[in-house]
Amino acid sequence: QVQLVESGGGLVQAGGSLRLSCAATGRIFSIDVMGWYRQAPGKQRELVAAIPSGGSTTYGDSVKGRFTISRDNAKNTVYLQMNSLKPEDTAVFYCYARLYDGLAYKNYWGQGTQVTVSS
Repeated sequence: QVQLVESGGGLVQAGGSLRLSCAATGRIFSIDVMGWYRQAPGKQRELVAAIPSGGSTTYGDSVKGRFTISRDNAKNTVYLQMNSLKPEDTAVFYCYARLYDGLAYKNYWGQGTQVTVSS
């Protein structure tokens, strides 16, 4: 059974930094895309950043220049370095992976990690 396990959320002051990690474990043959979405109270879930196995990364407009996504394919892990955090970045951050589990390509989600930025 495939699981995405997130870590690194927490409380930080505006202007600070946090680094999120997400490790995919279980029966994994290959991972196509890994990424992060976030959902603030009363808002829809939105893309933060995504990184395919090959090709260029994608960032949401509101985080460009502040956040950096990277992945370690050997560890099936994706990271999100968040700098210059703003109170409007406060949200639950969800890890995402589209991967092949031996039967089909499927989408998987982590349980979510809270990021709170105080002003």
